[in-house]
Amino acid sequence: QVQLVESGGGLVQTGASLRLSCTASGRTFSDYAIGWFRQTPKKEREFVTAIIWRGSRTLYADSVKGRFTISRDDAKNTAFLQMNSLKPEDTAVYYCGAGSFGTTPDSYYYWGRGTQVTVSS
Repeated sequence: QVQLVESGGGLVQTGASLRLSCTASGRTFSDYAIGWFRQTPKKEREFVTAIIWRGSRTLYADSVKGRFTISRDDAKNTAFLQMNSLKPEDTAVYYCGAGSFGTTPDSYYYWGRGTQVTVSS
């Protein structure tokens, strides 16, 4: 079992930055790829970005390329999502998942409870 806790969300204005954290406990964090997804009440859970174990590969959704950066610190059992140039359409609950390296939710076995990001125009 892996327990995940997201933090760092909040209310910001358009163009601002936020850094989300995903902290894990339980089984070895470095064994898993980490994915970030987001969800609004009107949409299904949407892929944002993922990083493979040991961080040698990453994937990004087209909508966040060049603005968001995923990273991980396995020594601290934590993954990060640096979000720059935020837009109102980035408003969502952001979830991190641990599992296989992929762009669909079913690639991930464990999930946190999410952190709300709201970008005002």
